[in-house]
Amino acid sequence: MSKVRNTVFAGTALIITATPLHAAEGTFDTPSVVPEVAVKAVAAAVEACRDKNHQVTAVVVGPDGTPQALKRDRYAGPHSVESAESKAWTAVSFRTDTIDLHGASKPGGESYGIQHLAGVTILGGGKQITSEGRIVGGIGVSGSPSGSVDDECAAAGIEAIQDDLL
Repeated sequence: MSKVRNTVFAGTALIITATPLHAAEGTFDTPSVVPEVAVKAVAAAVEACRDKNHQVTAVVVGPDGTPQALKRDRYAGPHSVESAESKAWTAVSFRTDTIDLHGASKPGGESYGIQHLAGVTILGGGKQITSEGRIVGGIGVSGSPSGSVDDECAAAGIEAIQDDLL
């Protein structure tokens, strides 16, 4: 009986030795913007819009769309909170800035109809936050008179955290 047990033990040891110590092939890492950096990005985005005399809300989400930070300026419209989050979520979900999706989702466009999906907002102001070619989050800005201004303010939020993403 002990001879069988030793053989089984030796066989198990051989299998364990032949197995790599890491299981990287069956998993993946998802880098994400940390909350402290997300707070810095929303503050910069809101400030950029203030400089243009616009009251907005800015939201940063992680790569999975989960909110990380939100800043709403005093007089930003009540709709701007939900819209900013949705723009950020849309940018990471579709891996495309929302200002670019806007044109593609017009009647006859290759992405026509996506604006009818739950949670999707196809207005300028949602941008991907990337680091080393990987999406680490998204930022959404809402409340200015146009999507292009929201987009500029979102870009300012990303610019403010570039050194933190390296």
